[in-house]
Amino acid sequence: MSQRLNAFAQSPELFKKFVEFGMLVKSGAIEPSILSLVEIRASQINGCGFCLDMHVKEAKIHGERELRLHHVAIWRESTEFSPRERACLAWTEALTTLGAQGVPDEVYERVRTQLSEKEIADLSFAIMAINGWNRLNVGFRTVPGSADKAYGLDKAKFN
Repeated sequence: MSQRLNAFAQSPELFKKFVEFGMLVKSGAIEPSILSLVEIRASQINGCGFCLDMHVKEAKIHGERELRLHHVAIWRESTEFSPRERACLAWTEALTTLGAQGVPDEVYERVRTQLSEKEIADLSFAIMAINGWNRLNVGFRTVPGSADKAYGLDKAKFN
């Protein structure tokens, strides 16, 4: 496998603005615990090892239980998630895997019963952000764990 370029170093202004956008998303109306679940689920779907590794570690550092982290991939069958979290995960999957018919009405109605209009909008921007990061890191094969020290993720302790 050949080494790929560092898109972030090649386009520092765009990288800086995308980081700023990500920070705005994190300061939005959606609670950090749900943002973590969203980032993990989108990264699983997109096969982004770098982002999945990063967001699992961040969630663990912020107190997320390991069983819930393991259950994100099977959230429909798991009893670990609230109706609000389930609605957010369904919305994440719908926006990440946009089908030919768009987002099903059932998924939209489900998220509307659990979130305010502002929260739905903020959640949608958060999903857009993680999908963007996933595409960059998958495309350029960013190595999982390669930025742990820089982001303080080396503090995550897994058994």
